[in-house]
Amino acid sequence: MKPIVHALALVLALICTVSVTPASGQAAYPTRPIKIVVPYTPGTGIDILARLVGQKLGERLNVAVVIENRPGASGNIGTEAVSKAAPDGYTLLATAILRWSSILPSLRDP
Repeated sequence: MKPIVHALALVLALICTVSVTPASGQAAYPTRPIKIVVPYTPGTGIDILARLVGQKLGERLNVAVVIENRPGASGNIGTEAVSKAAPDGYTLLATAILRWSSILPSLRDP
């Protein structure tokens, strides 16, 4: 698949994550800064995309969005940090999605 399709899928996933209407009795979301963890080094494609999405998300929700790069162990360090964060919707993960079906044809014998 084309990289733009993957980028659009990530943007859609982030928008869906934060656009859910809160249940009655809950405080308005968000009430504090949102953190997007990128498990790769700064300057990579997913980092740039996360920064663009974070900027627009912050403008739309009127809240600060912080991008935190946690590279290492093929993305496992950042992913683990998000999995251990409080499940309150203020820590999001921006990562690349690998589809085996897109690379398997290139591994076949000619």
